Amino acid sequence: MRDALSKKIVDIEPSGIRKFFDIVSEMPDAISLGVGEPDFDTPYRVREEGIYSLEKGRTFYTSNAGLKELRDEISRYIARKYNLNYSAEDEIMVTVGGSEAIDVALRCMVDPGDEVLIPQPCYVSYVPCAVMADAKPVAIELKAENEFKLTKEELIASITDKTKILILAYPNNPTGAIMTKEELAELVPVIIDNDLYVISDEIYSELTYGSRHCSIASFPGMKERTVVINGFSKAFAMTGWRLGYACAPKNIMTQMIKLHQFAIMCAPTNSQFAAVEAMRNCDDEVGKMVEAYDQRRRFLLNAFKEMGIECFEPYGAFYVFPSIKKFGMTSDEFANRLLFEQKLAVVPGTAFGASGEGFVRISYAYSVEKLKAGLERIENFIKNL
Repeated sequence: MRDALSKKIVDIEPSGIRKFFDIVSEMPDAISLGVGEPDFDTPYRVREEGIYSLEKGRTFYTSNAGLKELRDEISRYIARKYNLNYSAEDEIMVTVGGSEAIDVALRCMVDPGDEVLIPQPCYVSYVPCAVMADAKPVAIELKAENEFKLTKEELIASITDKTKILILAYPNNPTGAIMTKEELAELVPVIIDNDLYVISDEIYSELTYGSRHCSIASFPGMKERTVVINGFSKAFAMTGWRLGYACAPKNIMTQMIKLHQFAIMCAPTNSQFAAVEAMRNCDDEVGKMVEAYDQRRRFLLNAFKEMGIECFEPYGAFYVFPSIKKFGMTSDEFANRLLFEQKLAVVPGTAFGASGEGFVRISYAYSVEKLKAGLERIENFIKNL
């Protein structure tokens, strides 16, 4: 018999995150500080709207692009929050999480051999999605001394005549890095002069500390060459509702909707009704969650300082990315020993690309009590080294 499997898919490595949490799930008394999932319940009024939509029998398909009421609300929301102006009619699509939007955007925009620039460390899906779209992923290795921000010089050095897309993901998973309006402004002329397109993953846009998020699509000349990806999982604590969205120029969005139409049909209907309520009436709840994350962020940074663990200050998302280089172990070794010796799961930095070596990712989407317990185990671990 012929091999049933695609070599392209077989050759893609599984997520470097999941193996740790498969072990944790079967390890009594283990603590995980690795999953990027809010520990807050979805806001009450959002849950109520989801339940109400089911009780009213709203279980039908929506249009492929998504519920018109939700697309209208997305258009208003991103205008007031990020100064982005996208038409609900033909420039916005509701997706099954932000992850689907990344996959669809890449498959609609690249041909075999096109290069996709991926600054790393980064979310684990970008490289596999580029490969599945038959593009060539090209890593840009970001540096801790630059707080893992993409510099103009690093971008210029990575561009070739085959480069088509730059993936930008700020606030960043796993580092927590952000890029300010001034820092993004330096990239814009390079992008335009080299006729690049941008996929801007802004799923953590609401989770910033001390500064307001800026989208690269808001700069003159960038809307027509940018796909903005966002969603409800992180800001609104709606991970299990599986809902995201993409905003793009009509010529790109038309093709994205076509692919989404054949692969997915539409996002879950009751999730879409609930999301309308989230965007309309949950700014206060989001603000309270951001305050709690900020408290946890500062708590972790102070604890690392007291332990002598170097960690730059992240200003976005809900992750810290401390350096473990001083302990003379690889990220994998450190994470494995911490798991089996102290029953604490963190994610090795290399799960997010080669430039993550020497770091681990710790999520503070957990209660302060759980963070305290985890820090005690880290302290015990490094004392015993």
